[in-house]
Amino acid sequence: MSLAGFLAHSALAAARDQSRTAATIATERDVLTELFAMRRQLGWAGSNLNQVAKALNSGGDVPYVKEVLGDVLRAAKAVKKAVDRVANPQEQQEGEAA
Repeated sequence: MSLAGFLAHSALAAARDQSRTAATIATERDVLTELFAMRRQLGWAGSNLNQVAKALNSGGDVPYVKEVLGDVLRAAKAVKKAVDRVANPQEQQEGEAA
């Protein structure tokens, strides 16, 4: 499923569920906001990696390769965090209650 499809499916499923609390809705909204931000980050990181690959393939030097890899690592960690929040919503709510 594409990211856009997942977001649309999630939004429609959330709209149909009348038993959700305001806290649950706020948490879901936060997760969706985070996912959209990650989509942008991954786009930027992918663009940077393409530039690095192009420079390396043409025999150039890439002095900023550590920064690019850092961007990718940060984006990957953000994706993991959001996926964990989606996959384990009960743990997220328990952590907020503590």
